[in-house]
Amino acid sequence: MLTTSEVAKRLQVSPSTLSRWRATGIGPKVYWISQGSPRYREDDVMAWLEGLSV
Repeated sequence: MLTTSEVAKRLQVSPSTLSRWRATGIGPKVYWISQGSPRYREDDVMAWLEGLSV
């Protein structure tokens, strides 16, 4: 499971941008392991990226 910082770095956006996407439902699928601890599966991030290029 990837952290917000790890995903933001891979997508070349700031963590705050990823947080904003998360809040509006337009980013990769997120899993909450506890309050304030969002995590992303690498497969979900890749699938989200592939969906953008279609």
